[in-house]
Amino acid sequence: MGSAVGEDAKVIEPQTPVSGGDAERDSAGAQPDGDSGESLTGFRLVSCLAALLMCNFVVSLDMNWSLNDIETDWLTQTILATAIPRIVEEFSSLEDIGWYGSSFFLTISAFSQFWGKAYTYFSLKWVLMTAIVIFEVGSLICGVAKNSPTLIIGRAITGAGGAGISNGCYTIIGVVAKPEKRPAYTGILAAMYGFAAVIGPLIGGAFTTNVTWRWCFYLNLPIGGFAAFILLFIARLPSSKMVKTTTKEALLNMDLVGAGLIMAAFVCYLLPLQHGGTTKSWRSPTVIGLLVGFVLLLAVFTVHQLWLGERAMMIPRLIKQRRIISLAMFNLFMAGSFFTFVYYLPIYFQVIGHYSALGSAVQNLPLILGSTVFGIVAGVLMVPVGHFHVFLISGAVLVAVGGGLTCTLQVGLDTGKHVGYQLLVGVGAGLCLQVPVMVGQAFSLPADVASTTAILLFFQTMGGTIVISASQSIFTNGLVNALKSAGFHNTSLVLSSDTSHLSSVLTADEMAVVLPAYLTGLRNAWAMATACGGAALLSSAIARFENMKNATAQQKDAVAEAKDNNKLSGSSTPAESVGEKGISD
Repeated sequence: MGSAVGEDAKVIEPQTPVSGGDAERDSAGAQPDGDSGESLTGFRLVSCLAALLMCNFVVSLDMNWSLNDIETDWLTQTILATAIPRIVEEFSSLEDIGWYGSSFFLTISAFSQFWGKAYTYFSLKWVLMTAIVIFEVGSLICGVAKNSPTLIIGRAITGAGGAGISNGCYTIIGVVAKPEKRPAYTGILAAMYGFAAVIGPLIGGAFTTNVTWRWCFYLNLPIGGFAAFILLFIARLPSSKMVKTTTKEALLNMDLVGAGLIMAAFVCYLLPLQHGGTTKSWRSPTVIGLLVGFVLLLAVFTVHQLWLGERAMMIPRLIKQRRIISLAMFNLFMAGSFFTFVYYLPIYFQVIGHYSALGSAVQNLPLILGSTVFGIVAGVLMVPVGHFHVFLISGAVLVAVGGGLTCTLQVGLDTGKHVGYQLLVGVGAGLCLQVPVMVGQAFSLPADVASTTAILLFFQTMGGTIVISASQSIFTNGLVNALKSAGFHNTSLVLSSDTSHLSSVLTADEMAVVLPAYLTGLRNAWAMATACGGAALLSSAIARFENMKNATAQQKDAVAEAKDNNKLSGSSTPAESVGEKGISD
């Protein structure tokens, strides 16, 4: 065997019909399209990138808010910062506030792999157009909602479409851009998250104050529509498929059952963390039952994925690759760490520094701008440097060190310290957070690019969901316990009060008790984020030290070897990939 493949490698064809536990190969399976991607150049490439940036921007606006609101109404510093009180007042729906974010994030996570399969087996252009339409329909439903359930349904639909847009943006970059340019474009694409976090409060405040909160959702319609117009008629996005197969076979690969199982599992995870230790005891049968249900559903999901094989939501052949599993775990821990800092530092500024929601967002700029700028820097330097471990290790070290220092912040604000600590975390996250997607695409065979991208983005979004939810529980329980230890028993008043207006509802003596309690809870959350940074560092050590400069050559060698193996075996179906070890994995 050649150097690109392990000695025990065997040809794995893309389609696996389900026939009990041992799935057999389908002789009419899919054929990888060796020329599935059409590289764009000049104005077409620029217009395509601009449209993808617009698409990622609107999803990032929604994702920012959804992560903020997934478990608490304190963290509303992005586009709906000033809109949420108006929504709650209009719908009388304080008890539903957590689901406005959770419903979005559950569907964006659950349908990530579904869209990865869609981009693999159907036209790249029309799959992205479908995702944009679903996202726009969900936004429209949110904008016209007359009650809370309608808004929650709209958020869920928006999340399902947002998953397709997010996956599509990264996948299409991996197809239309030349290999040496992909990391830089991926870094620019990822920078939209930071831009959305910065501009979100300004947009939300302007709409809510001068027009209506509904325009926070209506805004998605013209931006998404204009981006679709550019992709269709100016950039003329290619209609190519990454893998050629029949429509019936492609539909059998969507694995909606897997999406339903993972969504149900994380509903069982979110609910007990939301109520455990606050409205319900951790020993409550409801809390225990939901956590047990979470574990059982994950187990069923895992068995289901192994049984489906190539048709699974997360293809076992890819997940078993050492490179992909290490990058996926890195993504999970690093995203959880970074997003926890993004959403708990503003509480520090609002409670300890008495800043408004908008003011706290301004104080949070060193973290956001550091990650945004150095995300672009990492993309630009990735190919010249070559060794991606440089970015993974240096980024994780900076996040862990900056996180540890953040845990030393005191009740009195020290501008030099909190700016410096935020820069450490922001620069570190920027250097490494998007690297797994860049590396995964670079070392994937053409037919696996969409599925690999979807797996890595799935772990990234689930990292945010899992760690932020756990951090929320740790924060809330730490705050409540600290208040009770100090003899302050009106914890419900503290928990239900807007963080930027605590001083207006509490006396000076009460604030003297509440501020240290808040800091205790915040340090608990920051400590967990710091530990996740350390876990990300350990995850980076699992993958072999490789050079990105060799990825393209290894891809070509692996594809050629797979075709040769097919000829030798007499198979009529070209191979999609080479062995379970992948390309030099």
